[in-house]
Amino acid sequence: MTLLALSLAGLGCAAAPALLCLWNRSYFRPPPRPAADAPAHRVSVLIPARNEEGSIGACVESVLASEGVELEVIVLDDHSTDRTAEVVREMAAKDRRVRVEPAPPLPDGWCGKQHACSALAKLARLPLLTFLDADVRLTPDALARMAAFRERTGAGLVSGFPRQETGTLLEKLVIPLINWLLMGYLPMVGVRRTNWPGFGVGCGQWFLTTREAYDAAGGHSTVRSSLHDGLTLPRAYRRAGFHTDICDATDLAVCRMYRSAAGVWNGLAKNAREGMAATGQIGFWTVVLLLGQVLPAPLLVAALAAGDMTAAAGAGSATVLSYLPRLFATRRFRASWLGAVLHPIGVLLLLAIQWYAVGRAAIGRPVGWKGRPHPARP
Repeated sequence: MTLLALSLAGLGCAAAPALLCLWNRSYFRPPPRPAADAPAHRVSVLIPARNEEGSIGACVESVLASEGVELEVIVLDDHSTDRTAEVVREMAAKDRRVRVEPAPPLPDGWCGKQHACSALAKLARLPLLTFLDADVRLTPDALARMAAFRERTGAGLVSGFPRQETGTLLEKLVIPLINWLLMGYLPMVGVRRTNWPGFGVGCGQWFLTTREAYDAAGGHSTVRSSLHDGLTLPRAYRRAGFHTDICDATDLAVCRMYRSAAGVWNGLAKNAREGMAATGQIGFWTVVLLLGQVLPAPLLVAALAAGDMTAAAGAGSATVLSYLPRLFATRRFRASWLGAVLHPIGVLLLLAIQWYAVGRAAIGRPVGWKGRPHPARP
């Protein structure tokens, strides 16, 4: 292809997510504050924990500080080899709302997290269930606002996207792309106004559902082999006839997903085959992201060097449009500015992770997690 053709293709691939990000701003909002006279919602906070000694205490403490809700906190110790259970037992001795339970043996064909969440749901006593990852910390009004959001939308399942803390360089480059992809590539009008399963999306770090909807939809047993419940659980609800919705939880919750480059790489690769790296999608995403996010700046340099001002105009416009959604997401979701500046490198690394997952699956060694192999699909 000529420089001009590549520049125009890049312009189109950069313009579409920029426009969609602008449109999505009105749909992806923080949840409302409950009315002052609203009755307290009754919430079972369910936390699966496997070797979470370093984070479980802060997570449970943040939940116990919740205001405007009646709650119980159940931590399922999923065969941890560290002090996870001991930390929670010490907290339970001081607060009767907390208890820790041992996870039953993991059956064949189940992902560990989905099995843990299914077991937790059976232990819960209150009408609202919220599934919370052990590395998430909530603000005092988070549960009340999320419950109010579910009530206002009438959804069977809602999910909040916490603010993502990052430390290492790879975290700063790649982790903020989660919200960037959400804003630039998901038409949220479909999430809000339709029940089509393809628009089912959430953040596996934080879900809230009613007991009735959970049981009627089949709960986590319907996604037992999935490592990407952020996609598969909302879609299971929608297939069962329930609406699902999402909200911006930047001001309500914070999470540090991974703490090393290896953690980022393997953590994102473990569920890539259920998202961008799924069969039939990886080629599309590779072409669209390379053309719209990675190549515009190099094409601009090449066009200027060749003296092709028309191609340079197209590549320059594509470069600006590729950066606008990332800069918007960086400011809105309080992400790393270094990652934003190095945006094309982050996108290239994200694609490399997807292709790594494809390669591992092709040789029969899909990426597992936390010492467990990828569950075999029944």
